[in-house]
Amino acid sequence: MGQNGKVNLAVIGLGGRGKGLLKNLLAMDDVEIKAVCDAFEDRLQMGVDIVAESGRPKAEGYGDYRQLLARDDIQGVVIATTWVTHAEIAIAAMKAGKYAAIEVGGAASLEECWELVRTSEQTGLPCMLLENCCYGRDELAVLNIVKQGLFGELIHCQCGYEHDLRHEVALGKQNRHNRYNNYLHRNGELYPIHGLGPISKIMDINRGNRLVTLTSMASKARGIRQWATDKYGETSELAKTEFVQGDIVTTMIKCAGGETIQLVHDTTLPRPYSRAGRVQGTKGLWMEDNNSIHIEGRSPEHKWEPFGEYREQYEHPLWKEYINLGVRGGHGGMDYLVLRAFAESVRDGTQTPIDVYDTAVWMAITVLSEESVALGSAAVAIPDFTKGKWISREPGPVGKYQLDKVDESLFAE
Repeated sequence: MGQNGKVNLAVIGLGGRGKGLLKNLLAMDDVEIKAVCDAFEDRLQMGVDIVAESGRPKAEGYGDYRQLLARDDIQGVVIATTWVTHAEIAIAAMKAGKYAAIEVGGAASLEECWELVRTSEQTGLPCMLLENCCYGRDELAVLNIVKQGLFGELIHCQCGYEHDLRHEVALGKQNRHNRYNNYLHRNGELYPIHGLGPISKIMDINRGNRLVTLTSMASKARGIRQWATDKYGETSELAKTEFVQGDIVTTMIKCAGGETIQLVHDTTLPRPYSRAGRVQGTKGLWMEDNNSIHIEGRSPEHKWEPFGEYREQYEHPLWKEYINLGVRGGHGGMDYLVLRAFAESVRDGTQTPIDVYDTAVWMAITVLSEESVALGSAAVAIPDFTKGKWISREPGPVGKYQLDKVDESLFAE
């Protein structure tokens, strides 16, 4: 705890996502926002105003994150800047003696991932990717079902980011949204983490298992051009803009334990939202898109059952408690949970439940996928950021927000 008896944090990056995270943090009585930072003056002033309007003590505003990190009264920083600056700011934060939390986004180079790992190991400070979907209600229920052994031995999982973002990407230049430049110049699995994060925890990645190789294939890019043509006409500048990012990118990953993972990026065609979840083992499977489950010997033969009935029976204890206390925050409540996991780790001086090895390998999938696509879908090796420790690592931090196991005893009746 800080000298004021609170967890003293700062938020760097105040675009749409940073603004939402800031508001979630301000809803926590034991958290104080000491400072906010953004390179754009209007966003910076908005952040200062949001803190003031909450009735909390004034937060100082900074246009340069280095000045913010020089303060000695900040214990941790939440970073929600452009994807290509996440790593450099997190590295600077750890070197300045602060816990780092990074909003989700893929890496642009393997070196930045390795530098995150090296810096965390050298400073002893955690770097946590804020993968809110790891705390989704369905994802945690499925984790509990897996740990209970209902699916038997895991064989294959599927996941992805399937979200119609044509408006957001196409108008990103004028709206200062970082996705625009990424889609304009890159072609690969740009946003792997919403699906891969929960699946990695289910598959014990970095603790007894690891991601070994991947191969990626990208379709042609037509979705945004068609959207812009329909909306603004075929002679409009946007309709003539050539986006490099393929409309559908499919990535296959092989794990050390022999399991496979299929990852799909689908954001520039018309479609309903989905994270494309599927967890399949020798005794059954769960499918997100039809909200169904099948367990051999329990479900009717060759028939699905509604997942909701199983979720009620196998509700993760964290969500049982959360529902009783009152679900709050964005994205169905999981934004609040992932930020609580970070804030309580800072408060207690413990490792974060999503650690730097998770952060590095999940972010690395983007640049490795780009490489595979560029090489005609060649197989690409995934680095072992744990340097062999995944085989027999020490247990992760014990607490209500742990993602490596489910412990009902941690929760009061």
